[in-house]
Amino acid sequence: MDMENTDELTALREKLRSQRPVAWDQLPDFPLYMDQVLSYMERQVFRFEEGDGLTAAMVNNYTKSGLVPRAEGKKYTREHLAYLTVICILKRVMSSREMDLTLSAQLADRGDVSDGYEAFRSSLDKALGQISELMDQYDNGTVADAAVHFALLSYAAGVASSHYLRLLQQLRDGGEPAAESKTRAKPKKEAD
Repeated sequence: MDMENTDELTALREKLRSQRPVAWDQLPDFPLYMDQVLSYMERQVFRFEEGDGLTAAMVNNYTKSGLVPRAEGKKYTREHLAYLTVICILKRVMSSREMDLTLSAQLADRGDVSDGYEAFRSSLDKALGQISELMDQYDNGTVADAAVHFALLSYAAGVASSHYLRLLQQLRDGGEPAAESKTRAKPKKEAD
């Protein structure tokens, strides 16, 4: 790898190791207006590129779809910030329907938003840490080999996530996950 790529990858590894959403008790404990929420979320979520930040229209859409509770007047609380943090991270890999299913189940399992948010942060911390460690193994390899390897990790994680989402849906629909679903053909993916 050339020096420019090495510096860029070193910076990415450092972000993966250190940049995390703040803990529940560090979220603002006073209500914020929309422009303050958008500014706050810039620091809260790892951004991949310019222009992929949260917008007011997105917040409104998440609220209309039921993913985020309605604002209290025009003010947003730490609960809203927690939901928006989770959504901004998961939206890259899940549909709105899948996020709704996952968030509903996680909160039901944990009892309240603060516990669900902290469980999410813990899982995110582990995942980012594992990836940064794996990146260390590709320091002397080719960029193409690393790109393929991480794409395959993403594929494998997606397969596992899809299976867990199917199980969650079965549980939500009131039934136990069917034993025969392991041998049954994979159903067609529904449109969002």
